[in-house]
Amino acid sequence: MVDKSSEKRNTGSNIKLISRVISDRLKEAEAGLKKCELCPRRCHIDRTAGQVGYCRIGNKPFISSWGPHFGEERPLVGRYGSGTIFFGKCNLGCIFCQNYTISHLEEGQEISFEKLASIMMELQNIGCHNINLVTPTHQMPMILRSLEIAVGEGLSIPIVYNCGGYESLHAVELLEGIVDIYMPDFKYFDSLMALRYSNAKDYPDAAKAAIREMHRQVGDLVMDEMGIAVRGLLVRHLVLPERIAGTEGVVKFIAEEISKNTYINIMDQYHPCFRAFDAPPLNRKITDKEYKEAVRLAIDAGLRRIDAVTDALLY
Repeated sequence: MVDKSSEKRNTGSNIKLISRVISDRLKEAEAGLKKCELCPRRCHIDRTAGQVGYCRIGNKPFISSWGPHFGEERPLVGRYGSGTIFFGKCNLGCIFCQNYTISHLEEGQEISFEKLASIMMELQNIGCHNINLVTPTHQMPMILRSLEIAVGEGLSIPIVYNCGGYESLHAVELLEGIVDIYMPDFKYFDSLMALRYSNAKDYPDAAKAAIREMHRQVGDLVMDEMGIAVRGLLVRHLVLPERIAGTEGVVKFIAEEISKNTYINIMDQYHPCFRAFDAPPLNRKITDKEYKEAVRLAIDAGLRRIDAVTDALLY
């Protein structure tokens, strides 16, 4: 049996800097919970006093599951998987959410900061290449407190901020020097589509501002000699039926205002679920033609690092 904990892995994470920066960042993040502006919704409720806003989360970690994940992007998975932690509930209202049992139906449980820190250490110890925080936006202060504990216990692998793209710019700024790899969605380019399908009219502007800041902090995606990501930006874009996602605008923005070397995953796995069955055209899967068009738009925009189904790249 291979001792994964002793096998050479990337340890080039910015996590070593946390001891110098996390204390002040944590204080500011937790203070913000008293009049919450953690995401663009700015609910202004006191989460430390038991009040809950749109995301329905208080001031303790709420998670659904955790473990090595082998279905993420190749630069994150490697040999031993991405150490994913799925955080429950969400600050978005996507009617087609692929993880709706977690985000909408509140599958999961509240845990202590110490337990969350121990989960991070468990994932590192079994050989995962990174700590992949899935849907972390509305729980960022709780994550920081748990990270502080885990770093004290020896956490050293990269931190992946796997978010929906609906971020507060100030919250992202607080993560500088802590997060190694940002992996935001860019779901919509049109505000009316964002309002109709995710109840977030300001989503496009929020996502653009957040992605600009993420790239400023970490730059283009960098991988080690084994092809494992150690730092940088990775953008996900889910293709939706009848151009709902506004792919052309998304890829042009990334190519022209971020970097043509941005690693972008053009995702083809949309399928109707949750409330999408009652919202045509979201009540069907995308077609091959729709997906190939999205990939072609990314190529034509000049993007050079496109993660897509091979057939679509060759058509």
